[in-house]
Amino acid sequence: MTRRTKKAARKVRKKARASHLGPQLTFGFQRREGHRVGRPPSPDSGVSHLKREALASRFPVHVVLKLKEGLPSLRTRKPFKALRMAFRAGCDRNGFRLNHYSVQGNHLHFIVEAKDRTALSRGVQGLSVRIARGLNKLWGRTGKLFADRYFDRILRTPREVKNALQYVLKNTDHHKSHSTADPIDIFCSGMFFDGWREHRLEDFSVSEPPPLAPARTWLQRVGWRRHGLISVRG
Repeated sequence: MTRRTKKAARKVRKKARASHLGPQLTFGFQRREGHRVGRPPSPDSGVSHLKREALASRFPVHVVLKLKEGLPSLRTRKPFKALRMAFRAGCDRNGFRLNHYSVQGNHLHFIVEAKDRTALSRGVQGLSVRIARGLNKLWGRTGKLFADRYFDRILRTPREVKNALQYVLKNTDHHKSHSTADPIDIFCSGMFFDGWREHRLEDFSVSEPPPLAPARTWLQRVGWRRHGLISVRG
């Protein structure tokens, strides 16, 4: 029996089996070619529920956490104090490191490192729990604090890392939420950053240790500097 004859015989047997099974059950959805089935983005966060891509330890990650609507601003003294306590407690745990942060009115930007995707997810989850406990206690509330999933973007090149650092440490430039008389926002980790073009670490009078973990990846320690230091102006 030739290969073509065998193939034809298999088709006949398959058709015969199908005739005895009756109509196939359907569940009310179809999978489009080239698209992964998953939950749609939450209306609060806009972050898809598709499976996240794998993470290698050599790449930093830009993470964004968004608060639910209707909560007080994070850019005041007491909430910021609660945030710093949470950052300090969760900045270096089980392969997860918080390297930089920027606190905006209703969301948080982080630059982090993690040994893999699992460490990243657990690290962000642990940090979120600490933040929620501190802020819920401060605001006298209970329940969910953050809007659905966090956003993350893996930074694979020196240029991407520099752009992310500049975006996070100067995020208030996008929101116009700080005085131009003070070019470095007090609600970000800029005072602990050693990559400013116009300032050195000794220029800042810091009364407490940074609530951060030092970067270990080559991209954050060395690589991004190949494109020049970051200016506090413009």
